[in-house]
Amino acid sequence: MFIHIGGDHVIRSEDVIAIIDQQFIASSTINDEMITNQRKANNVLDLQEEETKAIVITNSSIYYSPLSVLTLKKRASMISTISRLDDYSDAFDTDDSLGED
Repeated sequence: MFIHIGGDHVIRSEDVIAIIDQQFIASSTINDEMITNQRKANNVLDLQEEETKAIVITNSSIYYSPLSVLTLKKRASMISTISRLDDYSDAFDTDDSLGED
């Protein structure tokens, strides 16, 4: 499944390692150093359309998102719920085929 992280950017939910509030990045020298090193390796995508509220870390890149951590968490949670609903669809499909005699 995919998560819309702001602007025109969508990422695969299974690639997400962490979603961190921007305030925690700014206040931590270790996090700041990690971002600096990833920026040098061209692995940081800054969505500068709006103010950054969250940092999304994936397997291959780091994204600056204008959406809050709570909003991104809700979107990821909805995807998880939808995934679980897909698991039940097979049971309903077999029940429907039984009534078609």
